[in-house]
Parts: sequence; structure tokens; C-alpha cells
Amino acid sequence: MQEVWFTEKIVRLPHSYQANDDRRIIVPDRRGRRAWGLPEHGFVFCCFNHTYKIGPDAFTIWMRLLGAVKGSVLWLLRSNPWAEQNLRREAAARGIDPARLVFAESVPHGEHLGRLALADLFLDTFAVNAHTTASDALWGGLPVLTMAGRQFAARVAASLVHAVGLPELAVSDRDAYEAAALALARNPDALGTLRDRLAANRLTAPLFRTAVYTRRVEAALEEMHRRRVAGLLPDHFDVDE
Repeated sequence: MQEVWFTEKIVRLPHSYQANDDRRIIVPDRRGRRAWGLPEHGFVFCCFNHTYKIGPDAFTIWMRLLGAVKGSVLWLLRSNPWAEQNLRREAAARGIDPARLVFAESVPHGEHLGRLALADLFLDTFAVNAHTTASDALWGGLPVLTMAGRQFAARVAASLVHAVGLPELAVSDRDAYEAAALALARNPDALGTLRDRLAANRLTAPLFRTAVYTRRVEAALEEMHRRRVAGLLPDHFDVDE
């Protein structure tokens, strides 16, 4: 527990802190991979995190994965020309053809959720994880591989994959992260099983049960108010399932 590092008192919700809307519309993609600049048959690693989250340690692992998986590409969010130029330069410096980095334009949210299914595996960043970006990927049916760090911002995606019933996608260190990504890229049956589990869990796992999450937040607020009315000081507490 990390409460010692917070001046605030912590209210712990079960499963995950993050609220999600289980009525978000997914617009099925009708363009296909080629229209997005992706290979028809190659493995598509993906990270739609903002580019400021991409550190050299994660990027180096990603480039090794591209080197190890023939015909694979890395699908990234297009943010600005300077970041794109820098990432292409760094790919070349690591021996990877910069053309294997594919940058995606922003599109309406429902359309973005639909195109996520074209990727094979979402690779998370380390110091600051995917947050809503990870839940978008999971809602769209795309498995998210993450590494649980120490600070809050580096532990969010681990919470999300646990809450959607895929705990094995939260690993503990960089070596395990790289090994898991490579194993999934080389084993389509294992990856297919993960995607099937995600599809089965999406509407029943705690992460996307909006009404249940709402009741838990209300219970937290009621307990805070009860303590105040009783003259008690704020304190840490857990909200029951």
C-alpha cells in the first residue's frame, strides 16, 4: 500500500478506479487495413498513447520486436510532425526501416474504436501508462500488454486488464513484457484465445459495468458524508463489492 506517500485519504474502489461508459458506440471498420496504411497480413503492434509517453526504454523494446517479427509494423497516433520525425529517426538508429512506423490520423471516437480491431496487440508505455486509451482498446476488443510500475500513472493499465479478466497481460518487468509480446506475436492461437476471452468478458467484467460502478461511487460518497456528520476525521477506507 502506498498511502504513506499521499496527503489525501484514499478511498479504494474494487477492481478499478476508472469510470467507463458501457454504451459507447463502436462503428465497425469498413475500410480495412490497407486504407489505414497497414499490411494486410503482417502483425500489427499498436500504441495509441500520446507521443510524450513514449520513453526510450519502451521504444527500444518495440524496435527489437519489429526486428524479430518479420513483416510487422508499429501503429502509432499522429500527434505532430516533430514527434513523428524523431520517432522515425530513432527507429532507423535501431536498425528498423522507418516506414514500418505507421501514423494514424485522429478520427471520430466511434470510428477509432472500430479501427482498433485491425491491430493485433496494444503495447503500453511505462512511466505513464495508457489510461482511457487502454480502456478504449479493451472496449474495442484489442488486448493490452502492460507493465505495472510503482507510481499511480504507471499502474493504471494493470488495474484495467485485471478488471476485464486478463490479468496475465500485466507483467512485472521489461524482460517479461518483451517476452510476452514476442510470444503472442508468434502464437496466433494464444492471441486468438485472449481476444475471444476479451470479447466474452467485455460486457460482464467489472471494468465495463457502468451502473455497478456508479453505485460504488455513491457508496463512497455516502460513507464520506456519514463520517463528516459523525464528526470523524477523513480516513482511508475500502468500498465493498
